[in-house]
Amino acid sequence: GAVIVVLGAGGDRDRQKRHEMGESAALLADHVIVTDDNPRSEDPALIRAAVMEGARSVTAPSQDQLAAVVEIADRRAAIFHAVSIARSGDYVLVLGKGHEQGQEVAGVIIPFDDRDELSEALQEHSGVES
Repeated sequence: GAVIVVLGAGGDRDRQKRHEMGESAALLADHVIVTDDNPRSEDPALIRAAVMEGARSVTAPSQDQLAAVVEIADRRAAIFHAVSIARSGDYVLVLGKGHEQGQEVAGVIIPFDDRDELSEALQEHSGVES
């Protein structure tokens, strides 16, 4: 099955890794959805742009071997999109936040749990089991 990856990079952290994260995801996945993680004090659009640049820098022998790469700022929407494009036998990987139960934006922690969002998305899309 296809591998669908949802990922973002944290703000106020190692900026060099952002390009590498996007590149690695595009090399290993069939679909890459770049979204917000914990932007902290940084502009989330600039963080996503760096990850997108890495994902789009990947070259392959033929165009059909490149991962489909999209940017969806809202993490919940990104997770729901990943589940909506998944088919039986596909793998949806939501990376980066793990057990965290909040998203840090401009010094404020907003309640958010990838596990809850993924569970809700799976329930809404019939034919996909959690």
